[in-house]
Amino acid sequence: MNSIQTHFSNYLETVINDANLTYQIPKIIDSFTAITLSKNEHLVSEGSVCNTFCFINSGILQHSIVVLGEEKTTYLGLKNSCTTALKSFLQCTPSRKNIKALSTCELLVINKNKFKQLLKNNLAFHQFYYNLIENQIFLIDDYRIDLLILSPEERYQKLLKNEPILLQKVPLHYLASFLGISDRHMSRIRKNIK
Repeated sequence: MNSIQTHFSNYLETVINDANLTYQIPKIIDSFTAITLSKNEHLVSEGSVCNTFCFINSGILQHSIVVLGEEKTTYLGLKNSCTTALKSFLQCTPSRKNIKALSTCELLVINKNKFKQLLKNNLAFHQFYYNLIENQIFLIDDYRIDLLILSPEERYQKLLKNEPILLQKVPLHYLASFLGISDRHMSRIRKNIK
């Protein structure tokens, strides 16, 4: 097993959280293929079908939409996480968003057929997917509530506390968009909060 596969195996064990299912992890790993995306290369572009579900071994994937000619960041996929344009991937419909690499990304990817086979035939993968989706729903719920009840400064401070790596690795305008803040306001916040 190479280092990416070992990293993925550790991630799977953590998310599955059931020692009785670890024997099925090698079958999951064998179903994924390693690829590299260069900076600004797309995993999927709006209007095309997303053909892969991926584990991010390194790099950052930006999910975005274009609203009135302006790019809006909806999500940032970080190292040691999984991502896709889920509806497009599962239903073979055109994606409503772009997913692009903000830096060189090392990924492990799986196509829909292998994904569905694992989901049906591998209890560890089924448990992994269930836990992953459940955790994502918790995050989305928290994010939506934060947008409604926290001030821009408080959202920035929460990001600073929970995801400090983003502040080092992601350009300011992507973070501002993700937090629902203008670039100018974000600059003021960063200046006032250290």
